[in-house]
Amino acid sequence: MDDQLAKSSRLRLKTVVRLFHLLATIACLATLVCTSCAWGQDRNPWADAPTTAAPRNGLQIFDWVLIGLYAVTTILIGWYFGRKQTSTKDYFIGSGNMNPALIGISLFATLLSTISYLSLPGEMIGKGPAILANYLSYPMIFLIIAFGLLPAYMKHRVTSAYELLELKLGLSVRLLGATMFLLLRLVWMSLLVYLAAKAMSVMMGIDEKWVPVIVLFTGSVAVIYTSIGGLRAVVVTDAMQTALLFGGAVLVIITVTYEFGGFGWFPDQWQSNWDVQSILPVSERSWFDPGIRVTVLGGILSTMVWYVCTAGGDQTSVQRFMATRDLKAARWASAVQLMVGSIVGITLGFVGMALLGYFKAHPDALPSDMTIANNADDVFPRFIAYHLPVGVSGLVVSAMFAAAMSSIDSGVNSITAVVSTDYLDRFGWRAKTERGHLLFARILALSIGAVVVFGSSFMGLIPGNITAVTNKTVNLLTAPIFGLFFFALFVSFARPAGVWAGAICGTLVSGMIAFSGPLVTFVHLKFGIPVETFGVELHTTINPTTGVEQVMAGDPISFQWIGPAGLLVDLVVGLVVSGVIAWFGNRKSNGPS
Repeated sequence: MDDQLAKSSRLRLKTVVRLFHLLATIACLATLVCTSCAWGQDRNPWADAPTTAAPRNGLQIFDWVLIGLYAVTTILIGWYFGRKQTSTKDYFIGSGNMNPALIGISLFATLLSTISYLSLPGEMIGKGPAILANYLSYPMIFLIIAFGLLPAYMKHRVTSAYELLELKLGLSVRLLGATMFLLLRLVWMSLLVYLAAKAMSVMMGIDEKWVPVIVLFTGSVAVIYTSIGGLRAVVVTDAMQTALLFGGAVLVIITVTYEFGGFGWFPDQWQSNWDVQSILPVSERSWFDPGIRVTVLGGILSTMVWYVCTAGGDQTSVQRFMATRDLKAARWASAVQLMVGSIVGITLGFVGMALLGYFKAHPDALPSDMTIANNADDVFPRFIAYHLPVGVSGLVVSAMFAAAMSSIDSGVNSITAVVSTDYLDRFGWRAKTERGHLLFARILALSIGAVVVFGSSFMGLIPGNITAVTNKTVNLLTAPIFGLFFFALFVSFARPAGVWAGAICGTLVSGMIAFSGPLVTFVHLKFGIPVETFGVELHTTINPTTGVEQVMAGDPISFQWIGPAGLLVDLVVGLVVSGVIAWFGNRKSNGPS
């Protein structure tokens, strides 16, 4: 009977994967069909575009119907998978035999959905194409994860990744890793749902004061189907959400291309609002200038560190690898994640270029208080709401809705697993029956969702555009958490005290880089040290909460160095302290020579 259920489940999962492939293929074919007639035409950028644009008045009734249908569908999926669950093992890791392709898609949707969907077009519009160089790091990322990390991890079939830390380094390091993960993911989810709600407020044409209401609705739907359906519901809905993400991006490109009658939107020269890009962090001031916002080398290194550290230290990733059958399946899941991520990411980059071309041709289509240079992150949401055809807007807003939910559902499921396994079960606070334990896990998931909704109200206080803000939060603890696993699995002489020292120093360095601008401002105002000492200037910003002008220094160190610098300091300090402790321990045990 169990074999029949497993076989039936695998067939359903394969059907979802095939549906995703079909949608992606249809979207690509539609792009080619609608633009092939103009491919060979000789056009100057924006020269043949219509001179006026007639925006709609936001979303229409049909758009809202599509969004509502999507929300109801996700809840029904949660109910479908939840009604057959009998254990927390099935709830947290899908009984360890899930489809690797589906797991890979879920990994992508979980870790990059909202960030990519909002930040990539905005970064392309406002700062330039250097961010696309990050995808050059993907082959090396796969090699490190598939052949360096996964062989060590897949030897242990655990519910919580942090169980591995206690096996090697003791309870204190396990609790340290679990606590750091909880802090990271709670902030991460709060930020992502806030960014999605803010973008949706632009689409709906309503004041930002309604953002908490949008957050509450989005969070409620995601938490309901997650708390009911567990990891299987999360993974299946993530596949749907990825299809919507990719399809929504392609529909935007199709619409703009049709408007231009071809690829006239593609720029043939460097735009005035783009940053000056460089391959290496070198400037006229120094042979190494960490203050350059984005460089090709820095972006590649930062992306590599984030992916490897997330795959090797984050419960959301490790939990999915544990849900696969074996090492081969886990490697396939990692490959699918990177392939889907690169396809969707590059597509979103082209979305940014298409929107830049559209609003260059239609400058009057933006409100008087919006400019491409200063409001790049809001251009994509506005185009969705006011310039896409009725119905298409509903699909793309559903994709935005999906992006937020795919972040919440996976985070809530993973946090629930960590709290249940690393705190409650570890200290004997467990329900007497398996059914009671499952019920408690679902109640805990609902409670965590409430914390995320509440925490999102504070996310507007973090300065920077979407790309900078997400890096300043997501990268803050990613490298120090991975450092714990590196010492546990790969350093034979690691000692708990050395691991703690490395984690503390790495976190401090990451935090100082992430908030280097506010730190310089504090030093300047408190001690009178000129900001020029740090190679930056003061500029006036508007407090997002109070609306009051405030003086703030620029970041002397770019956010792209948070992960690499934090990881380097963590490993160096941990190795040195552990080595010294091990040396003295061996010397003491061997006695005087």
